[in-house]
Amino acid sequence: MTILVTGASGLVGARLLPRLVQAGLDCRALARPGSGVPAGVSIATGDLLDPASLASAVQGVSAVIHLAAVFRTTDADLIWKVNLDGTRNLIAAMKAHAADARLIMASTSHVYDADAPRPGAEEDRCSPTLDYPASKLAAEMDLRDSGLNWSIQRFGFVYGDGDGHIESLPRHLAQVKLHPAQRMSMVHHRDIATAMMLALNGAMDGRIVNIGDDAPTSIHELVQLAGGAIEPSSAPLTNPWRLHMDGALARRLGFQPAVRSVHQAAHEGLL
Repeated sequence: MTILVTGASGLVGARLLPRLVQAGLDCRALARPGSGVPAGVSIATGDLLDPASLASAVQGVSAVIHLAAVFRTTDADLIWKVNLDGTRNLIAAMKAHAADARLIMASTSHVYDADAPRPGAEEDRCSPTLDYPASKLAAEMDLRDSGLNWSIQRFGFVYGDGDGHIESLPRHLAQVKLHPAQRMSMVHHRDIATAMMLALNGAMDGRIVNIGDDAPTSIHELVQLAGGAIEPSSAPLTNPWRLHMDGALARRLGFQPAVRSVHQAAHEGLL
């Protein structure tokens, strides 16, 4: 099975690709000239914003794992250009040159409404207002209407394998205020690989699937793990289900996280 991965040098891609290679898959990474890739991965030179470069990149693939995205930036135009226009370019290339291949797209728990009355479920109507989740939701809708064999994985807060994501939280919270009791769905890189293997084998075809571990974790606990501090509060939690996803569908489809909580990850040295 030949797999093309976009966003190969990113937080998720750089940790997913070695696991796919180890599983025996023939992996190629969409990358600009001179980019480094993990051992055992070939480079498909191209750019999501250069439609002509995508034809050769997708030819002969069994599946595309679409991880590339822009999020923590104030450049709204760039967010929409990469997340929506880039996805549209990839869809067009696949329809023309790899129409039978699967397209597995990574998305985010941030698409769910902050004031939802329950953990976000795949069938819920979503109306995000921030550019990153709004652009991802728009790309999801285009993929669902594409006629390709698609699946979408909405990740919780991704962490582990030394990626520094949890460690960056105290700095990020200085700009985005969250209640210390707010709990977020989490997912370790190891379990993203598990979810992707299920999707590559067809278990998630035609579905949006939330991917998270068994223990949504509070901001207070995460900041503590990062060695930081957050102002304590006993004020009521206004939006208790913000960033909290329902993971039941993934379990029904066969997904079982190996890293069931961030505390397990810390105990086993997997952060």
